[in-house]
Amino acid sequence: MVERIISGDYQVQYGFLRDYVLELLNTNPGTTVRIDVYPETSLSITTRTSRRIYVCLGALKLGFKYGLSDFLGLDGTFMKGPYPGQVLTVVGLDSNNDIYPVAYVVVETESTSSWTWFLELLGEDLDLGPNSNFTFISDRQKGIIPAMEKVFPSAKHRFCLRHIQENMKKQWKGKDLSDQLWECGRATTVNHFNRAMDELKKINEEAHAWVCKILTNTWTKSHFSGCLLNNLCEVFNSKLDEGRDKPIITCLEYIREYLMKRLCVVQKEIDKCEGLLTPTATTLFEKIKTDAAKYVAKYNGAGKYQVASKWQDQYVVNLKMGDYRLSTWRAMYFNKIDPLNSYIAAKINRDLYSWYLPTLSWK
Repeated sequence: MVERIISGDYQVQYGFLRDYVLELLNTNPGTTVRIDVYPETSLSITTRTSRRIYVCLGALKLGFKYGLSDFLGLDGTFMKGPYPGQVLTVVGLDSNNDIYPVAYVVVETESTSSWTWFLELLGEDLDLGPNSNFTFISDRQKGIIPAMEKVFPSAKHRFCLRHIQENMKKQWKGKDLSDQLWECGRATTVNHFNRAMDELKKINEEAHAWVCKILTNTWTKSHFSGCLLNNLCEVFNSKLDEGRDKPIITCLEYIREYLMKRLCVVQKEIDKCEGLLTPTATTLFEKIKTDAAKYVAKYNGAGKYQVASKWQDQYVVNLKMGDYRLSTWRAMYFNKIDPLNSYIAAKINRDLYSWYLPTLSWK
């Protein structure tokens, strides 16, 4: 009972969910919140049972648009309380190459329906249409592939290599096999990839046939440039662990408060910075400056360069893929998440006490 008083009552909080949403919208302009309910066939029933809730905080929405990133990670993690459910998240990259959470939902289960609902609302908030050329990375969760094909048919959908490895290990084990899969994923040229796949086949033909069924442009650097892992969402979800066993409003507040504090922490780092580039970009720039002298770049006139060395290894560099200026990083974190008034918590506690106190017997 003490935990109920501290964290809130699971059933009671669902009754205050709309009040919480109104307060969130009132204190954080530009925020989008959507509640989806189960259909009710009887007209005599005036209440509805909540099925899903979507939240995209206004400050994060504006910041993401300032950053001009076209890369997003998608992931889900389960709720731990008495009511089953999943927390689905979408996380981008900021100008310092760090995580930038964009939106989150609590849904009844991971399915094509719930992922479609989430992605459609995300598209509305970020102005992404069916023809948007964004890149998403996921762990190939249940229902996400058909949902992506429906909502963003023109987007690129990458698969986390670690997740592919874990799925492979369920059928074929061995360090040599896993290491060779990573060699295939890290290959930066088609020739390198083909040689690595030939080696994989020598180790295990069945595993090789299984890997060949996964489209190469979804998991290996020889066919795209970008991340191999969905670390964005994994890092964010790890921060939410202690909130996933809480009642619905307490859980949503745990996420909002973490995001509110995170914006302030990053802002303090930004205030310490000088120069034109973010700290990560500056470090990388200094590291590659010497090596860059060995390469020759040829511009294509549309933001891309063909970069080759005297050893004939050749790459495509897309300058439009990210904005690593300090000014852009600062703009992404300019807007802040506002705290909520306490009256929602007071209403929940009042309702809880009105239920609990009459049950006490005093001796």
